[in-house]
Amino acid sequence: MYAPKVLIMKKNTLISIFSLICIVLTGCNKDKNQSTPDSSFNYSKIIAISTDVLRDKIRGGWAGQVIGCTYGGPTEFKFCGTMIQDYTPIPWDENRMQWYFDNVPGLYDDIYMDLTFVEIFEKEGLDAPAESHAHAFANAEYKLWHANQAARYNILNGIAPPASGYWENNPHSEDIDFQIEADFAGLMSPGMVNTSSTICDKIGHIMNYGDGWYGGVYVAAMYALAFISDNVEWIVTEALKTIPVQSDFYQCINDVIAWHRQNPEDWKQTWFEVEKKWSSDIGCPSGVFHPFNIDAKINAAYIIIGMLYGNGDFGESIDISTRCGQDSDCNPASVAGILGTMIGYSNIPDYWKMGIDKVEDRDFKYTAISLNDVYQISYRHAMQNIERNGGKIDSDNIHLTPQKPAAVQYEKGFKNHYPVEQLQIEENNQKLFKENTEHTFEFEGVGFVLRGRSAIDSGNRSGDYDHLIELYVDDELIETIKLPTDFTRRRNEICWKYNLEKRNHVVTVKLINPKDGYHLRLYDALIYDNQALNSF
Repeated sequence: MYAPKVLIMKKNTLISIFSLICIVLTGCNKDKNQSTPDSSFNYSKIIAISTDVLRDKIRGGWAGQVIGCTYGGPTEFKFCGTMIQDYTPIPWDENRMQWYFDNVPGLYDDIYMDLTFVEIFEKEGLDAPAESHAHAFANAEYKLWHANQAARYNILNGIAPPASGYWENNPHSEDIDFQIEADFAGLMSPGMVNTSSTICDKIGHIMNYGDGWYGGVYVAAMYALAFISDNVEWIVTEALKTIPVQSDFYQCINDVIAWHRQNPEDWKQTWFEVEKKWSSDIGCPSGVFHPFNIDAKINAAYIIIGMLYGNGDFGESIDISTRCGQDSDCNPASVAGILGTMIGYSNIPDYWKMGIDKVEDRDFKYTAISLNDVYQISYRHAMQNIERNGGKIDSDNIHLTPQKPAAVQYEKGFKNHYPVEQLQIEENNQKLFKENTEHTFEFEGVGFVLRGRSAIDSGNRSGDYDHLIELYVDDELIETIKLPTDFTRRRNEICWKYNLEKRNHVVTVKLINPKDGYHLRLYDALIYDNQALNSF
């Protein structure tokens, strides 16, 4: 069944009207002692919430992620630099979640990645060190991409966190990775934004830095605040206080909030403003000079567009976020998770929950944890966190001590680095190393990233192999690099070097262990200067 937007919205509007009447008349699932904070919210006031409501909210947060991820699944990175038009149908029916569990379980990578960290907390306690999380993450069977894979390679090759996520060691450090994995930190920290940020500091720096890390801090903060407020704009703006104002991430989200206030009826106008000002990626080597954009801040902007223009309507919010494009499964997953936490599982419209009962008892791929499992595990972690942070548990009631958001430390990746050129390798756009050989290129600037891959020849069934290369910059040996053909152990890029002196440089790559049946392929070199290229 294909459900065009107009049909979805009609049904969802009816459900929302019914839910509103229910809330007004009976209070639905809201705790009568729970307040709705505003700009003058008193953080010194204890907030009472029943254990049933807490369970329901945590369940709503996890289920919301699965719902949003499933809805956006068919469009993921198929609309890059363009929105998904209203007339484009996005399928939704009672079998969608089951179909993805059966056929494309990797869609839920942003959930089973969360579960890696949840499982470590369950095994080792809330004080489990970053090294435990990093080891579990790096040695897991699942496939990874971008900042996650770069961090995995670093960890497996002796670069531990937080260095594994630092931008000079990880060209993808400002990508979306931790932003889509930080939900657990907010769900285990009801009302405790700064506790959530502390968890994010430990785990988020495994794979990200700077704006990439801020994305996770911000999303987790919105989850934490969704336990104590049903005011979407307040959640969005209050959570932003965890981010340093001088950061690009803060400025981007602050712009979205301002543009929404200027034009509260037209999300597409705000989308255009975001594209004009914030769509230039400078870090991810796959996105620079291409419409593909997995940068954390612009995808976070799409989250906030969905939340603000959806006006608290569950279906409208995830649909708008999806139609913003780019990482259009992960962004609505964040929206639906935050809103699911805010309203609770019991108040998610039945239309959006249809079919979830078919997968709640099924373990996510690469894990031994199902949704029903993580509902309970996350609840236990939240209760432990509440008690260790001044909260009180009295029979069936919880008394939360909310935390006033404080900005985390300021970090700036790719400072004074601006992409200015993409050098193609050879006339056919690639160079194939099949024997003991080398490749040299020259550039003027302050940094470079050489893209390519280590691969097995077609028809070769001998297994994986690790190529070794030597990287020389201006005749100085910088490092000897292992390049596995194995996908889970691969290096995203061949090599890179930032923070060079601005001048002419000569880069040489030498393959030192060629082997029949295997090859090393070079694609292109991304060149950085310390000032942006002048526009005409």
